[in-house]
Amino acid sequence: MTRTTRRSGRGISSLLVLLAYVLSGANAYAGAGPLGMDHPLAFDQSGVWARRNQLTLEYGVIGFELAGALWLGDDAELGHSLWQSVDASAVSAVGATGLKLVFGRARPNAGQGPNQWFKGRGNQSFPSGEVTLQASFVTPLIVNYAERNPWMWALEVLPLYDGVARMKSQAHWQSDVLVGWALGTAAGYWATKRDTPFSVQVLPRGLSLGYSRRF
Repeated sequence: MTRTTRRSGRGISSLLVLLAYVLSGANAYAGAGPLGMDHPLAFDQSGVWARRNQLTLEYGVIGFELAGALWLGDDAELGHSLWQSVDASAVSAVGATGLKLVFGRARPNAGQGPNQWFKGRGNQSFPSGEVTLQASFVTPLIVNYAERNPWMWALEVLPLYDGVARMKSQAHWQSDVLVGWALGTAAGYWATKRDTPFSVQVLPRGLSLGYSRRF
């Protein structure tokens, strides 16, 4: 394991611990759920928290990682990182969807409290798929670039914003957000350990080579 890998791993672990404290409301009052922190936030979809902004971020990230990977190609450093993000997003999306179906947790807007599990179809609060996506997108970029450019850690504002926005929309509990963040981060870190992204292996070489090389 390289020094860069060790530092990145410690940095990600420390960040998740800090976020657990922040998203728990700094122990403002007792909650419930698997981490003892879950409580509904006051509903707010105004201004920056509007649902349209959440969807813009979601679709924007998907479009950026796909378009950037296809344009730059796996042979370019940034292109390689974006292909890793594509891998991480795909793997973590499958994982998040599976967990949603297995645990069937009711969302805060159902008004039943945070301990409502295995409620069947339509109850897909755990974990947050959108936060999972954001974390899976930023993690390869942070792992690959933060050693040289520490400001890359600022990318963690994307899952942070999305997590708070989803809780303010009463679509997720605090533990949903944290587990989604951890799942996306783990998938992103896993993707950086592969010399050749899985997406590059399964796609035709013409796609993974990068369209920018054709012009």
